[in-house]
Amino acid sequence: MGLTYDVRIWGIRSRESKSAPFQLRWRVGEERHQQPFRTKTQADGRRSQLMAALREGQQFDETTGLPADELREKNSPTWYTHSCDYAVMKWPAAAGKQRASIAESLAVVTGALTQQGKRGGPAPDVLRRALQQWAYQCRRDDAGELVNRWRVDAPPAAEAAALEWAAKHSLKVADLADAAKTRRALTALSLRLDKQPAAENTFRRKRAVFSNALRFAVERGALVGNPLDRIDWNPPPTDDEVDFQYVPSPQQARALLRGTAEDGH
Repeated sequence: MGLTYDVRIWGIRSRESKSAPFQLRWRVGEERHQQPFRTKTQADGRRSQLMAALREGQQFDETTGLPADELREKNSPTWYTHSCDYAVMKWPAAAGKQRASIAESLAVVTGALTQQGKRGGPAPDVLRRALQQWAYQCRRDDAGELVNRWRVDAPPAAEAAALEWAAKHSLKVADLADAAKTRRALTALSLRLDKQPAAENTFRRKRAVFSNALRFAVERGALVGNPLDRIDWNPPPTDDEVDFQYVPSPQQARALLRGTAEDGH
């Protein structure tokens, strides 16, 4: 069984039930599905949702009866889980400096993609340290499999609590189809720890990691496409342009070079 366009949605019918007297029925491929409702309004609303998915040209899943978008949302991993898997996938072929860059970038994105305003969350520096040093570093387990470091080494109590919090409060990968949530991650990547704009090359390096992780989500079927491709977003301007009062003129540069040559160095 799998996805199919062969879908038929029937009208609402009444049934003898005090708790759920209305029933929606539909067929996907050879499989029949039904869902009971307490009120006819609820049943009509659900039928409208299924009809809208059908009009949009979505395929339906034969096993669950759900439209493809709903199925993807239902099965979507959290961003935290996905990013841990991405770090493991990239680790073998990445050089040391690249591994550090991946860990740093993912830590920023994951911090931004946790549910905002939740009480009891870790301090930002603790969460960042836990993610960079324990979630996005990899080690071999007893069986020789490459895994996230926290799976084989015990983090300190604060870091362990931070990882547990991130796992519980992370958004789903499917949520990134919402442009506002993807922009939240981009904004975080564009800022330094002091909340000032990051240098453009730093932002672009971290954005590339984020984009690669999103492409990995597309590869795994968690997203239809890379949401960054649909977003027109530029980082805030920085003040790291060259200050020409400190740059020597051509005449000064030539004099400096002559002086260096005459000095014998």
